[in-house]
Amino acid sequence: MSFIDYYEVLGINKNATEDDIKKAYRKLARKLHPDLNPNDKNAHAKFQKINEANEVLSDPVKRKKYDQYGEQWEHGEEYEQARKAQGRPKDGGGQNFSGDFDESNFSDFFASMFGGASEGSSRAQAKFRGQDFHSELAITLEEAFTTHARTLKIHDKNVRINIPAGIENGQTIKLKGFGGKGVNGGPDGDLFIKFSISNLPNVKRLGNDLYTSVDLDLFNAILGGEKIIETLSGKIKLIVKPETQNGTKIRLKGKGFPVYKKEGEFGDLFVTYHILIPTNLTEKQIELFKELQNIVP
Repeated sequence: MSFIDYYEVLGINKNATEDDIKKAYRKLARKLHPDLNPNDKNAHAKFQKINEANEVLSDPVKRKKYDQYGEQWEHGEEYEQARKAQGRPKDGGGQNFSGDFDESNFSDFFASMFGGASEGSSRAQAKFRGQDFHSELAITLEEAFTTHARTLKIHDKNVRINIPAGIENGQTIKLKGFGGKGVNGGPDGDLFIKFSISNLPNVKRLGNDLYTSVDLDLFNAILGGEKIIETLSGKIKLIVKPETQNGTKIRLKGKGFPVYKKEGEFGDLFVTYHILIPTNLTEKQIELFKELQNIVP
């Protein structure tokens, strides 16, 4: 059997601290534990190797012997005495010690790290947290404006969620316990849902404020009057002041987007006027504009 470098097995260097060894082993044990890979013989073999490596390197006395005598670490002192008796130089490399790893020697340590319980001489039944699930949900700006319920299908399971008004584009919410099932009684994972919300063609959302533009005919802009517009909260009557200029922006306080999880609070609505110049004028209309042109200073 070829020599196995325990440091290489755990992915650490020979200067690793006890904490480094523990962290490296913990990471690999979570990944390769047979309970998580019941039909993977390769994972089981690797699991035994990291157990061997950890049993030796986590014990300061064994580690010192391993560093000094290599594959002969278990019988290093006797081996060294035999070398001296034969007049041979010290040798620290070669073959790995023989024999299969006894998982029962490791069970108590494994249980102390992961909270599992031993069953006689069998390996510890460690508890593992279930896998987290991630999903993306696309909703419209109108849907994000009001609190509403949705049913999602996550890994063949229907999950009903309540989406609060004011949810933002790119925002992620967590549903605790809706992920994968835990192992050996461990807690279930969580479900993370990321929201994708697009703006409307003529409505832009920035935070809790909404921005839109409204067309005004020339006469309404000059003489003033009223303008009815559609918003996400319904129809609103605007009072247009006389002599309104193109590009004029007005602010409607509290008519914007609802603030996330703050009942009754809203951002503002900003409206920009876009004045339309009349086209396809009749001769009479052109004459009137010329007459007005001569009157206006």
